[in-house]
Amino acid sequence: MAAIAKKKSVSMGNARLREALVGYGFVAVPMGVFVLFFIYPLFYALYISRYDWGVFGKIETLGLENYRTLIHDDLFWKALKNTVMYTAVVVPLQMALGLSVAVIVNLGIRGRTFFRSAFYFPALASSAAITAIALYILSADGLLNAIIGGQRPWFGDSDTALWAIAGLNAWTTSGTMMLFYLAALQSIPTDVYEAAAIDGAGAWRTFWKVTFPLLKPGHFFVSTLLVIGGLKMFDQAYIASGGTGGPNNSTLVPVLYLYRVAFYDVRFGFAAAVGLALMLVMVTLTLTQRLAFGRSPAN
Repeated sequence: MAAIAKKKSVSMGNARLREALVGYGFVAVPMGVFVLFFIYPLFYALYISRYDWGVFGKIETLGLENYRTLIHDDLFWKALKNTVMYTAVVVPLQMALGLSVAVIVNLGIRGRTFFRSAFYFPALASSAAITAIALYILSADGLLNAIIGGQRPWFGDSDTALWAIAGLNAWTTSGTMMLFYLAALQSIPTDVYEAAAIDGAGAWRTFWKVTFPLLKPGHFFVSTLLVIGGLKMFDQAYIASGGTGGPNNSTLVPVLYLYRVAFYDVRFGFAAAVGLALMLVMVTLTLTQRLAFGRSPAN
């Protein structure tokens, strides 16, 4: 009996080992991709940021000089100011549009499947293609000016160029935010709405007192994605300005600044310092959002 029990124990141990190896095998593939394409570039950027790094490698050891230069670079601060202003405007707008549309299509209206698809459709289109079309519509002799009777080149005016990009992005991303908010809305238990109805709460009061607070985890998820996306904004600014960040640096954002430093000036070490500084800003803002939205009312 003891021999049988021992044999059974060994067999179970082998089965558990095989199961564990299979599990680790599945985990190893995505972890390998993550290390190769995320962790390694991060440490490599940290390494080359200490040098004057050109096309053929390091030219001169600088230590922290790239970071000192970055701190005193007015153009970098201008780019950072632009992206903070852009993010501060576009993120609340994207969240408001996404939540509003999600609330509407979550109602039992006729044809809601069609409206969900229609609102999400702009998110499927190429960002470059949408920007190219917007350049035509918002030009001095474009469709918008023909409607309002103006002559303003919206992307060619330093007062409106950044805000034209903000409006464009708010429209194109609102469909994706709608999907995230729709999933969060459908996860709210129906009994809380039944209790609100018994208490005599109207639709508006129910939304502000019940729905909106229970969407805190959704707010955190959506706002984190949007803030990171706002800080990483590049393609629209590049296309709208022709890669210059103009007019008058009004569309110069940190990623475009990084691109120009790396591939126009061929200063890869300094560009790495810019990227690490931008990552630090993203991490700081994400932690701030975690404090603001990360806990649900139940906690």
